[in-house]
Amino acid sequence: MPTTTTTTTGVSLPFAYRLFFLLIEPIATAVGAFYAHFRPDEYLHLTHSASAPSSPIPLGTEIAMSQLGNLYLAFALSEAVVLRSTADLRVWRAFLFVLLLADVGHLYTVRALGPSIYYDVFAWNAIDWGNIPYVYFAAAVRIAFLSGVGMANKAPATKKRV
Repeated sequence: MPTTTTTTTGVSLPFAYRLFFLLIEPIATAVGAFYAHFRPDEYLHLTHSASAPSSPIPLGTEIAMSQLGNLYLAFALSEAVVLRSTADLRVWRAFLFVLLLADVGHLYTVRALGPSIYYDVFAWNAIDWGNIPYVYFAAAVRIAFLSGVGMANKAPATKKRV
């Protein structure tokens, strides 16, 4: 006699989550990839103009910036493609938890700019807006998703033969 287990898959996610995770965030991350790879001097200048190398930037720095751009592109494509490929809530939760950890790490990377970088809105430039409030917002959306906010309509349990 076959046994059955109950799994929750095929969840219909709220539009706000789908819009943010499948469209807005991949595009925003791809923009970061573009600047890191194609405009590394501008990226470095906006990150910290006092320590940005003069043009042309050193070859090693240019390579590292291209690698950063490649990682941003990998994040953007992974989120857009992986999350579109499944309706399994376990996959979404695992993937977004990893991105939440990356958000914390991303915020930690700018600590050398001093504590005011985290709250001095009037001193922020274009890259700071992407590095601080955008990451705060993305992390908050991930925390809301992982906490089940707006997910009251959970998919009914389905029986799967094992």
